[in-house]
Amino acid sequence: VVATLDEAIADCGFVVGTCARDRRLPWPVLDPRRAAEEMAAKSLQGEVAILFGREDNGLSNDELMRCNLHLAIPTSNAYSSLNLAMAVQIVCYELHMLEAQGGLPERSNEQWDEPLATQENIERFYVHLEETMSQIGFLNPAAPRQLMPRLRRLYNRLDMDEMELNILRGILTETQKRCDPVDWSEQNGGKS
Repeated sequence: VVATLDEAIADCGFVVGTCARDRRLPWPVLDPRRAAEEMAAKSLQGEVAILFGREDNGLSNDELMRCNLHLAIPTSNAYSSLNLAMAVQIVCYELHMLEAQGGLPERSNEQWDEPLATQENIERFYVHLEETMSQIGFLNPAAPRQLMPRLRRLYNRLDMDEMELNILRGILTETQKRCDPVDWSEQNGGKS
């Protein structure tokens, strides 16, 4: 038991969030059976987490942006709501059936050379990316629009390993060293 979502998924390389409603920004979505197959495959590369939302309103948009994939359980249009126990049972059933039918992938001798990047390190990357884009004048902190959510969606679709993430962070660091920071107070008409 942990106090925060950050603690819960810090060491995970792949996070699946359950989602019942459409979001303003589309995200990769699979049904439970296909999501179970994806989770089983990703489990060969690192820890996998499944996030279930609260009974009253599910996962927040911020929580869902932390996920690589969204899982939606198809329901009747007349009654689309499932309680938490039902959702957990359906997802666990699909994972169990995958295993029972021999559909879980076996660990092969051909392991990836680096583990998947952990969510903790990916979050650090997003902070670094946002700082760098603001510093070079690409992202206006006063009017960010949907830039960071779209970049999260892009990078969350990738299976970045720790080395690849470190390369990207190195590029950001060198970029920051070589440019003068933009003064956004001047750009925003004296408003910070």
